[in-house]
Amino acid sequence: MAEEAVTTLRAELGNFARAEVAFALLETFLDVAGPWVEEVVLDPRQLLLPDEMTDDRAVVRQLIDELGREPLPKTGPFTAYERWFDLTDEQARWDYTRLAYCSRSATVWSRGRRTTYFEVVDRSRATYWLPDSLKEQYFDRLAANGWAIPGDWLAAVPKKPKPWWKRGRL
Repeated sequence: MAEEAVTTLRAELGNFARAEVAFALLETFLDVAGPWVEEVVLDPRQLLLPDEMTDDRAVVRQLIDELGREPLPKTGPFTAYERWFDLTDEQARWDYTRLAYCSRSATVWSRGRRTTYFEVVDRSRATYWLPDSLKEQYFDRLAANGWAIPGDWLAAVPKKPKPWWKRGRL
């Protein structure tokens, strides 16, 4: 079976007129991608409130403080620097959408961690990688909810993944 083409969408907070738009787009994505997604995690260490955030600053500051008081989970002799969020819990999904952009690393994984659908790196870079069928569902939901889809997202060209035997080669 041929793999779907994947579209890369840039989602840094600076790409939006208000940071809260990025949060709403991520929250909508998590709602749509629920059946595709298995794990939603972030690095809970050194969370910083983004300057771009205007609304909800006090609430997110409180979330950051609460996470800072949680003990880091142990996996055998190692400390896991990942905090999982339950997508079936509406409050956890809201918390993740605000905290993802505060983290050094936040990721939305497919089942079995085979595919990354969304990632924030160093609080400054944020990217979606969406297979065509998921992108179509996501864009349809955004339109139905009245959210404007960023123009550069509409213009993004999907790319077919390399065949498995060519992966890893330049």
